[in-house]
Amino acid sequence: MTDDPLAWLVSLEGVASAFAATRDGIDVMLRDRGLRRTSPETTAESLLRGAHASAVLEGSAATLDDVRESGGDAIARDAVRLSTELLSLVPVLKQSPLQAFARLHALAAKDSVEDEELGRPRGGEQAARLRGLAELLGSRTTAPALVVAALVHADLATVAPFASHNGLVARAAERLVLVARGVDEKSLVVPEAGHLALRPEYESNLRGYRDGGRAGLHSWLLYAAEAYAAGAEASPLRSS
Repeated sequence: MTDDPLAWLVSLEGVASAFAATRDGIDVMLRDRGLRRTSPETTAESLLRGAHASAVLEGSAATLDDVRESGGDAIARDAVRLSTELLSLVPVLKQSPLQAFARLHALAAKDSVEDEELGRPRGGEQAARLRGLAELLGSRTTAPALVVAALVHADLATVAPFASHNGLVARAAERLVLVARGVDEKSLVVPEAGHLALRPEYESNLRGYRDGGRAGLHSWLLYAAEAYAAGAEASPLRSS
């Protein structure tokens, strides 16, 4: 018997090997390319690319050049505002995940919803799901951090606990977990761009996670390992 709530996920066929391969690839990239060339500007570029990709997935029509030059459309500006404050929430996520989730929504939805809706779950069911996710983050698990990030993302995206901007919040929380759990402490991988590059698979696997039971969860995890590898390829380190 084990008290690890995620142990069974890692035992699903192909999951452990897929995430191990992806983590190895990320580690190699960060070690070989990052140590000598990492700067705050590189992190800022990664966050900007991620904000743009996340905004497009949320419905923005802005290009990356639009975002660089003028901030883009409203969704893109929301995503950029969220990304600008994201890394300051690493200690908050470690100490109080619920507070971190609330702050993510407050940043993303500022000026879009009523003040009393900022950071507040839509109802009792959504509040309970958020508490469960926070408990999961606080639990002792030997599951790879990439698996934890994938679960946080899918849960927030499919439960849609807030009045708006749930996709932006889910993808920001995913990146936050990767930083907080030591996968990518300087936030140089661009997971949002990985999801955008695989958009049809991303959207279908989120639906599967929501509606497909154990099989849908399994498929989402295998997809997420592929998406994180694509996110590593989208890192500004690759073009530096």
